Amino acid sequence: MRVAFLGLGVMGAPMAGHLATAGHQVTVYNRTAAKALAWVARHGGRAKPTPVEAVEDCDVVMMCVGNDDDVRAVALGPKGALSGMRPGSILVDHTTASADVARELSAACGERGIGFVDAPVSGGQAGAEKGALTVMCGCDDDAVFERARVAVGPYSRACELLGGAGAGQLTKMVNQICIAGLVQGLAEGLNFAQRAGLDVDRVVDVIGKGAAQSWQMDNRARTMSRGEFDFGFAVEWMRKDLGICLDEAGRNGARLPVTALIDQFYAQVMARGGRRWDTSSLVQLLQND
Repeated sequence: MRVAFLGLGVMGAPMAGHLATAGHQVTVYNRTAAKALAWVARHGGRAKPTPVEAVEDCDVVMMCVGNDDDVRAVALGPKGALSGMRPGSILVDHTTASADVARELSAACGERGIGFVDAPVSGGQAGAEKGALTVMCGCDDDAVFERARVAVGPYSRACELLGGAGAGQLTKMVNQICIAGLVQGLAEGLNFAQRAGLDVDRVVDVIGKGAAQSWQMDNRARTMSRGEFDFGFAVEWMRKDLGICLDEAGRNGARLPVTALIDQFYAQVMARGGRRWDTSSLVQLLQND
């Protein structure tokens, strides 16, 4: 297929790379042009200086940018993607953003005869690099979703339709709410084990075979116990995501007391200079209280 990928951050760059490896004709755009040129030097394809130029004659356009404002700028701005996409093509937005902006984009695409899927992902940088992301989708047209599912295949291990436009973003909110609680629980458990004089690695080996097991425990417990956070999913990104969750909860009436508390813990991590630390750095507040 002829595809465009807009946004080449720590997630987008490897995702686009898997598309190139799969044999698709890939055109890329990034706000920092040097990243796009470096990507082309590694993977081939083409780089374009604006979204509207990147999407020309493409069958599918993938986007993975920062937040709602970035989504609007890249898709709907004066040189945005929708200005150049042809009817019958599909826009797949992998950005973690609000359900409102997903519905806004869906409507804008519909007016132009373009398919739209909001498709935030889970799996982090490691999942993107391994081509093993979970993709949570919202789409108003089953046929459009099935075409999008094929397109994202090179970098996904699961891609599911959860409902109409916005449902993918709402599902990603559930994902982030659950992760926040898991990381805080793991942080408290590990800190307790350390202060009790236990061998943390052995403790994790044992309880990781039981009901306490989680992805966070398998992949973060040992680095947490050693105070290593210079990798992974940044705290500032998690705060952005939790802010979206809390805003949506304010509209739908869901109570998120633990999520709100953990969001404030992350604010404390940022105040300690941990803006770019991995989300597992919650334990740092307990280890150094």
